[in-house]
Amino acid sequence: MAIYFDNAATTKIDPTVAEAMMPYLNGCFGNPSAIHSMGRPMRAEIEKARKTIASCINASPSEIFFTSGGTEANNTALLGAVRDLGVKHIITSNIEHHCILHFADFLDKNHDVNIHKLAVNNLGRIEYADLENKLTELDALGEKTLVCLMHANNEIGTMIDLDKVCEICKKHNALFHSDTVQTFAHFPLDLQKTPMDFISCSAHKFHGPKGIGFLYIKGDHKISPLLYGGAQERNMRAGTENILGIVGLGKATEIAFAHLDKDTEYVSGLKNYLKTQLLENLKDIQFNGDYDGESLYTVLNVSFPISPDRMLLLNLDVSGICASGGSACSSGTDIGSHVLNAIGADPNRTSIRFSFSKFSKKEEIDVLMAKLKEILG
Repeated sequence: MAIYFDNAATTKIDPTVAEAMMPYLNGCFGNPSAIHSMGRPMRAEIEKARKTIASCINASPSEIFFTSGGTEANNTALLGAVRDLGVKHIITSNIEHHCILHFADFLDKNHDVNIHKLAVNNLGRIEYADLENKLTELDALGEKTLVCLMHANNEIGTMIDLDKVCEICKKHNALFHSDTVQTFAHFPLDLQKTPMDFISCSAHKFHGPKGIGFLYIKGDHKISPLLYGGAQERNMRAGTENILGIVGLGKATEIAFAHLDKDTEYVSGLKNYLKTQLLENLKDIQFNGDYDGESLYTVLNVSFPISPDRMLLLNLDVSGICASGGSACSSGTDIGSHVLNAIGADPNRTSIRFSFSKFSKKEEIDVLMAKLKEILG
């Protein structure tokens, strides 16, 4: 059995979530749009999940729209803001997920919108003064702006202050969208106290199934769908609903928020234990991102003093230890991590992202450390 330290890429489905989904693989198969006795219970389950999610983040159920995951949610938010809400400028950072950066490039080339990318410092953090200055400049033009910044970076874990960004955006009448794929159900969130316009989520990042997520759209915003067809999701997303995934997403959300404090303490302890073991047992270990500050407690990005051609990841994989060099969405490319490049990481060192979950074990970290000491000599 492999030892798994790649939970930022995807997580193991919670057995309780899988159990909740099982009836919808067997006898419960009606179309949720059907009004007969096989369809009505399916509709009820969809609305139950929607209410569960909304209650956990202090939103209205009518503001939750199910999608296939984070990528679709992010694309829908950006296109809707440009096409329907009059946005002429998008401010983002140069370390966002590629589903933001690539879609922003598409909008730049195909729509009347200007993209502004904030630089980050060596910790992967934007300067809030830069955001304020850019918004002040655009505010003077009298043109609508969308600020699009992820809550936590998926490679190095550095987080932004959502409340601070909300405050700056409100001051300049800008919209705010945050990709919360890495943080939803890992941190408490109250959308009445932190009034964002859009957030995106993907269930498989917190022990739910793959292929399901949601987009939160603040109630007073009306945007057009990304997909056209039927009237599902209140005319926001055509296509028969993924009842199996939606039930799993709802149950995973319920479980995560019910055990948030306990799981946070446990997983944070694992991250700190690995950090301590690395510093005590290996030479010239460095960490990427704001690992001791405002950082995602599930992620530790480690810089090792050996060149990438030493194939440290491959050696770990051969030994049955799964980790990654960065975003799973970029695997197979040889251009390096745009995040590590942006923070000025040394290209002559090897950086590995270790990411943890409630199913990770301290004993697995001990096995990892023994293997690292063996490989690094």
